[in-house]
Amino acid sequence: MVPQPLALGFEWAATLPSWVLAGLSLGIVFAAFSAAMFVVGEQLFPSPPTARSEDGERGQARRRAEIRHYLDDIGERYAEDHPVAGHTVAFYLPERDVAVTFDAQAFFDIQGAGTAAVLCEHEMPGHHLGRRLPFEVPELEWEPAGEPDAVERAFRALGLSPAASTDEVRDAYRERVMEVHPDHGGDEESFRAVRDAYTTAREHAD
Repeated sequence: MVPQPLALGFEWAATLPSWVLAGLSLGIVFAAFSAAMFVVGEQLFPSPPTARSEDGERGQARRRAEIRHYLDDIGERYAEDHPVAGHTVAFYLPERDVAVTFDAQAFFDIQGAGTAAVLCEHEMPGHHLGRRLPFEVPELEWEPAGEPDAVERAFRALGLSPAASTDEVRDAYRERVMEVHPDHGGDEESFRAVRDAYTTAREHAD
C-alpha cells in the first residue's frame, strides 16, 4: 500500500502538464550531473589555497617549511603528519621520541602519554624550534624563509622566474600539482613541497 502523503504527491504530479514534468525532471538530472562534475573536478584539479587560508593555513605552511628546513640543517631525522597518542603531529623525531605540534590540546595529551612534546605557534620562526627541543642542537646561521634564495627556490619549484605574475604562479601551481598529486602517481612529500612553493611564490609574485 502506498503511504497517503506519497499517494497525494503522485496525484498532484499527475495534474501538472507534461512539459512542466519534463522540465522538472531535466532540472533534477542537470543538478545531479552538475554536483557530480563539481566533485570530480575538485578531485582532478585541486584548487590552490584560497583567501580563507591567509591567516592560519598559510602561516602554518610557512612555519612547517621553515621547521623542515631547520631539521634538515641540523641532520635530525623526522616524519611529518605522524600519529602520536591519538593525535597527528606536524613532525615526529623518532630517534628522540619528540613530537612537534601546532595544537595545544595535542601538546598536553602527548606530554601526558610520556612522549616529549614541543608546541609551536604559527608566528614562531622555524629556527626558534632549536630553543625548545629537549636536547642539544648545533648552532646554525639561519636563513629565513622570506629571503631571496628561498623565494627563488619556490619559483623554481613551479618552473617560473621570480618575475612571474600572480596568474602565472596560479596556473603553474595547478599544472605542477597534477603531476605530483598522490591520486595520480605522485607522493605526499612532493605534493606538500609544491603547495609550500605556491604559498611562498604567491606572496612574492608581481
